[in-house]
Amino acid sequence: MSDAKLTHFDASGAAHMVDVSAKSDTDRSATACGHVRMSPDTLALVREGRAGKGDVIGTARLAGIMGAKRTADLIPLCHPLPVTKVSVELEIDEGLPGVRVTAIVKTTGKTGVEMEALTAVSVACLTLYDMLKAAEKGMEIGDIKLLRKEGGKSGLYEAPA
Repeated sequence: MSDAKLTHFDASGAAHMVDVSAKSDTDRSATACGHVRMSPDTLALVREGRAGKGDVIGTARLAGIMGAKRTADLIPLCHPLPVTKVSVELEIDEGLPGVRVTAIVKTTGKTGVEMEALTAVSVACLTLYDMLKAAEKGMEIGDIKLLRKEGGKSGLYEAPA
């Protein structure tokens, strides 16, 4: 465990929003990933475009983008940020079997976009589940994690391989 100070708590231990007003604006980016594991039969519905609710991949991509943009509405202590880019990619993975989701979020600002990238992936995965639950309720959402972040005082972080 790190010795890093948790900044979302004041001296008495109460949660509060961190004051970032004295920080400089810098270019920031974050990449996150996750997946939805499903049966080969359910994955075939996605691959062949036969899911009852329509375009599963396209809808999950849009939901992920919307999730990134609404992160401050969902996570209580996140700052609302002027997001300048959100990219959500979904890849069918027969070996999983399932769909892998990767999100990249960028901004120029006083605080990072890690939570926006993680929220984009989470919301895209939840949307995949929602659109396919009629076919399979036992799907698993998993391995949601931050892969990379750049910018700000702490600089570059890359998850271990």
